[in-house]
Amino acid sequence: MKVQSVLDLKGTRVATIRPDTVISTAAAQLHIERIGAFVVSDDGETVQGIISERDISHGVGHHGGDVARLRVADLMTHHVHTCAPGDSLKHAMYLMNQHRVRHLPVVEKGRLVGIITIGDVLKNRLEEVEMEASVLRDAYVATH
Repeated sequence: MKVQSVLDLKGTRVATIRPDTVISTAAAQLHIERIGAFVVSDDGETVQGIISERDISHGVGHHGGDVARLRVADLMTHHVHTCAPGDSLKHAMYLMNQHRVRHLPVVEKGRLVGIITIGDVLKNRLEEVEMEASVLRDAYVATH
């Protein structure tokens, strides 16, 4: 299965945030939107970074209460691993595992076109395993 298949099911909306946004606002928005990360972008199309709950919690550990006044650009991950719509989900799983990330922006021709999460990948893999088990069960029943 391809990354595009996941986007077809879940949609292509990506929550973005500007790099000059203060962390207290970013944290509140993560909570309101019930998401784990924002793609950092000035224009909503180019990926400048990613800011996750993990980045913010590490910021609290390093800066204490002063973290709330920092900007997203101060805490965001600058080197963002991405995937393309035509990439396989196995490749996306590999990237997430290899780089220990939970969110992969989907980029096509330099433009942000979606995002997939570890939850999306796991849901797809569970559906595949369930289908395989069902096929094997049906084959067993048919032969006995």
